Amino acid sequence: MLLSGDDSGGGMGTQCLERYWSAPWNLLDLEGESVNEEGSLQLREDILQSLESRGFEIVFCWIPIHVGIPGNEKADNAARLGSAPLEHAVPYSDMCQIAQQKVTNKWQELWNEQIHNKLHNVKPVLANWPTLPYRKADATLTRLRIGHTRYTHRCLLFQEPIPMCTSCNIPNTVDHILTKCPSFNSHRLRFFNSNFLDLRTLLGEKPHPNLFAFLRNIGFISQI
Repeated sequence: MLLSGDDSGGGMGTQCLERYWSAPWNLLDLEGESVNEEGSLQLREDILQSLESRGFEIVFCWIPIHVGIPGNEKADNAARLGSAPLEHAVPYSDMCQIAQQKVTNKWQELWNEQIHNKLHNVKPVLANWPTLPYRKADATLTRLRIGHTRYTHRCLLFQEPIPMCTSCNIPNTVDHILTKCPSFNSHRLRFFNSNFLDLRTLLGEKPHPNLFAFLRNIGFISQI
């Protein structure tokens, strides 16, 4: 607020009362009964009239403080851009990634229900498993995981009798040969240090390091 006076000739001359605001709505508030601004006087219409009757010239001025200041101009432009609607669509790659994750989650939910599936026992969590560096060894491992070998399934191709375990008198399967048949207990202790094994331990994401040595020792690897 700036108050200046002119007292030439010994009498009271015209005095100027100037009030500056940076917010334009403060000027609009003057049309009401009062102005409520922290640190300022309550300016009412009767006070304004009283000042004018005493020779005061009252001037209210709005100062647009942002105009012409580069930093403030940039801030205003950035604020306007932030409130503008997005013109760019979601990238195709992001949409594919989200869709793939949802499909994978649904697939895993359905797979979790297949508790009696022999493949579920080997691979309960769906994921990409690393391959072995040698193709023949990797093919052998895959056949063991799915339980399809020449020895156990050639009967379907050539209409032969189902291969039976001579010790247990039950059908021979990959699971029976690797983990259950008592004829190979001594071999399991030698190569796996245990007779209590499951297919996940032997054929999982990281197959047992002695798996192929065990298969060669019992003479089964050539029939896979």
